Amino acid sequence: MNAEYFLDTNILAYAFDKAAPDKRSRALDLIDDKADWVISWQVIQEFSNVSLHRFLIPLTAQFLDDFRTRLLWPHCQIRPAASIYSEALRIHQETQYRFYDSLIVAAALESGVSILYSEDLQHDRQIGPLRIVNPFI
Repeated sequence: MNAEYFLDTNILAYAFDKAAPDKRSRALDLIDDKADWVISWQVIQEFSNVSLHRFLIPLTAQFLDDFRTRLLWPHCQIRPAASIYSEALRIHQETQYRFYDSLIVAAALESGVSILYSEDLQHDRQIGPLRIVNPFI
C-alpha cells in the first residue's frame, strides 16, 4: 500500500468545520486528493454518520455520496478482516483505547503507514512502527 499517512475520522470532519478555520485549513491540506493518504471502511462509516447527523448544517445525502465516491472511496484501502479485529483487541488491551479507536489504529498498522493523524489519540504515541500525530498541535 505505500501511502504516507492514515487519517482518523475527525480530520475529515474538520475539513467542514467553518467554526475552526485553522483546523479546517490543516484538515483540507491533509485530505488534498494529490496527497498520499489512506483510510479504512470504518472512517467512511463514521464520517457518514457524523456528516449526516452531527454537523451544524448536515451534508445532503447526494453531496455525501459524491464526496464518498470522488474522494473517500479511492483512498479506502483497508476493509474488514478478522486479523484487524484481533489486532484491535490486542491494541485495546495494551493501550486501554476504546475499541473503535483501537480499530482505527489496527487499520493504520495494516495499511503500512508510519503516521496516523488523529486529534483524539495520544499525540506522539508510538504503537509498533506507527506514530500517532495530532496535526492541530
